[in-house]
Amino acid sequence: MDVNDLLTDAYGRLPDLVAGAIEGLGPEQLRQAPAPGSNPVGWLVWHLTRLQDHHVSDVLGEEQLWVGGPWAERCGLTADPDDTGFGHGPEQIARVRPEDGAVLLDYHRAVVDRTLAYLRGLGPADLDRVVDENWDPPVTLGVRLVSVLDDDLQHVGQAAYVRGLIQRG
Repeated sequence: MDVNDLLTDAYGRLPDLVAGAIEGLGPEQLRQAPAPGSNPVGWLVWHLTRLQDHHVSDVLGEEQLWVGGPWAERCGLTADPDDTGFGHGPEQIARVRPEDGAVLLDYHRAVVDRTLAYLRGLGPADLDRVVDENWDPPVTLGVRLVSVLDDDLQHVGQAAYVRGLIQRG
């Protein structure tokens, strides 16, 4: 298995995991935090998708899908390219109000489809390209892609767990 196949397989698993975390939940359930100060399913899925969109758009040198697409309004937000959820407090988390699960699924699928198309064109040497010099050591494309994947997998697992709490609660 080469690096393209490995990364494509890993990122390609995300849509089914995201769907499993949100399908069948109504708007209020998507916004329901299992405890005060904790993250609801909708915010977790929004956040993991925003991070992937933000970071992959950056390495592509393209506009984020969030900015040019219809999803921000359908989540009760503006299309701010800098708002990925990083550092959100309870008030900001509560502002993420997806109208339904479909908006999150549609946005996530669009982001993953673009990511997969990008990954298919990569070669092993591409992963050594420095994409962020604000860190010591500088961040390579390979490290960035693994970091985004790691973050996405953690958040989708959290969303699935919160879903279970809500459905049993």
